[in-house]
Amino acid sequence: MRYESIAIHGGKSDDSGKNAVNYPIYLSSTFTQPSLDQFEEFVYSRGNNPTRSNVEKLVAELEGAKYGLALASGMAATSLVFGLLKQGDKVLINNNVYGGTWRYVSNIFADHGIEYEVVDDFNFYDFNDAAANVKMVFIETPSNPLLEITDIRKVSEEAKKRNILTVVDNTFLTSYFQKPLVLGADIVVYSATKYYAGHSDILAGLVVLNDEELYTKLKFFQNTYGGILSPLDSFLLTRGIKTLSLRLEKHQKNALLIAQYFENHPAVKDVYYPGLKSHKNYELQRFQAIGDGGVLSFRLQDGWDSKKFIENLKFFGLAVSLGGVESLICHPASMTHESYSPEWQEKIGIDSKLLRLAVGIEHEEDLLEDLSNALDKAKI
Repeated sequence: MRYESIAIHGGKSDDSGKNAVNYPIYLSSTFTQPSLDQFEEFVYSRGNNPTRSNVEKLVAELEGAKYGLALASGMAATSLVFGLLKQGDKVLINNNVYGGTWRYVSNIFADHGIEYEVVDDFNFYDFNDAAANVKMVFIETPSNPLLEITDIRKVSEEAKKRNILTVVDNTFLTSYFQKPLVLGADIVVYSATKYYAGHSDILAGLVVLNDEELYTKLKFFQNTYGGILSPLDSFLLTRGIKTLSLRLEKHQKNALLIAQYFENHPAVKDVYYPGLKSHKNYELQRFQAIGDGGVLSFRLQDGWDSKKFIENLKFFGLAVSLGGVESLICHPASMTHESYSPEWQEKIGIDSKLLRLAVGIEHEEDLLEDLSNALDKAKI
């Protein structure tokens, strides 16, 4: 089956002959067993639940992978993968990532004796310089919020030579636009709160991989830590995935139109979107992905007031998160990336002028008119 068909028909587990079009929600904490001599697949819902198992199979199929794990949030998924690290290990991470990931790395690693090194651009990183205790590379591509692109194949190849795991946060593109495992990554993580669920109504995280040994460890962690996705949220995630491809195409169409509009507007100083030919990694993105997603960032010129611009928007709500059908705007320095110190924000380019749009699926003309009107009113 092709992707769009898998999204609708994939992952289906046995529903005891009832033949429901939608897989049922199993709101049961525990399951009776036939006898002391025979224990079935489902015993206790923290370990396994039919509705959660169904969506885990589905996301693995979409990725062309063997295994999927569904967690209570994107950070639960990332934390699960970081559980593979031991005292004395070191992680390489790109310099602009989701603020929650940075909060974990910069605050919790030290408590567990884990080191980290920030890499400004993995595309030019020499792995011969990597310390012997580096055990994991963690990259976001496109990155949040500056939409930088990392060559997944190159990083994965260099990491594998040194027995280093490559983990890719693929939240911005999903497996519809980009498949990191095919490019050589070992593990993919998602905040499925975003595009997979797609309606800003649940929190969810995913871990997808092929290696059986790693899966066994992570499955044990999932059961032991207990940060599992609930049956109801598993159902809602499955429902959201059915329209994923349709939504992403519209998100992307709108985002590209807005990025092109900004690129030619005198009020806008910089635009960050990998679908623009002016993006420094435009060709790399063509090589490793079939789409660019629905998120872009931009910076206004000095003659325009960011606060006034935001206050005059009609369709873009001021909020963190992304991937829902509605358009949102955020101020990374004070919202999604407030966990970065002011010095670090300045170093990597997250200043007070930077704004991020999570472009929704509204009519493109309504969005463009809204942005144009807000820019007019924001002129100082």
